[in-house]
Amino acid sequence: MNAVKRVAAVHDLSGYGRASLTVVIPVLSRLGIQVCPLPTAVLSAHSEYAGFRSLDLTDFMVETVAHWRALGLWFDALYSGYIASARQVGVVEDFFRAFGDERNFVVVDPVLGDHGSLYPGTGEDMVAGMRRLCGRAGVITPNLTEAALLLGRDPRGRVSPTEIVGWCEELSAMGPRHVIVTSAPHEEEGVVATVAFDRVDGRAWRVACERVPASYPGTGDAFASVVTGCLLNGESLPVAVDRAVFFVNAGIKETFGYPHRPLDGMNQERAMRCLDAPLPRYGYELIGGG
Repeated sequence: MNAVKRVAAVHDLSGYGRASLTVVIPVLSRLGIQVCPLPTAVLSAHSEYAGFRSLDLTDFMVETVAHWRALGLWFDALYSGYIASARQVGVVEDFFRAFGDERNFVVVDPVLGDHGSLYPGTGEDMVAGMRRLCGRAGVITPNLTEAALLLGRDPRGRVSPTEIVGWCEELSAMGPRHVIVTSAPHEEEGVVATVAFDRVDGRAWRVACERVPASYPGTGDAFASVVTGCLLNGESLPVAVDRAVFFVNAGIKETFGYPHRPLDGMNQERAMRCLDAPLPRYGYELIGGG
């Protein structure tokens, strides 16, 4: 066991813009977790900037995994996000097989798309690959679009707040114990929900927050990182989700009030205190099972 909890983070590294490892490392570090990056690619700026440059690191990933095995390393959690190519899916699968055991858990943030569409350059081969990775995970954190894609549904279709629990159950049947769907609909206007399901006890939880009329890259990375850190620190699933929603919502509000280019990401530096502070209230509610 590690004196300090240790996470292997399979994400890209963007030189500019708050996303992927530039979000994952500071968030998990603030939560007391050591991050060991396994970079999938190096980008000049994250992929929503026009004309970004990218260096694929698939071969380096293979060499890194081999070196880590030779060193006899062990990680408390394995956590994947942006995968740069369909070939890398196989590399990540092999990594999960080599380093996963009954003492740790795997988190997959299935980065595929948002707002009803696949990200540019992401095809059906990547959707199929993400399904395989989710099958090896203990925790998955898709947004609503990604949940639809994983289930083979129309990502532009409408879904009711009650139907989301069924989606979570279907996704959990692929393998993961915990399914957390962000950007889910809510009965109230101007409110957005995050829904979490635990296959072991059959309970579904929901955390709601005010919808802010802004969108920033990297918020999904921040959310999944907080959930990962909180679960490693012994928090329950609903409290981990509650903390993640609180942090991301605070970061968005810290950003929205300033003149700010949305592509630069949320001002997470101003919200880091929310990872240490007591939650102002417990906002989660039981919506299924129990």
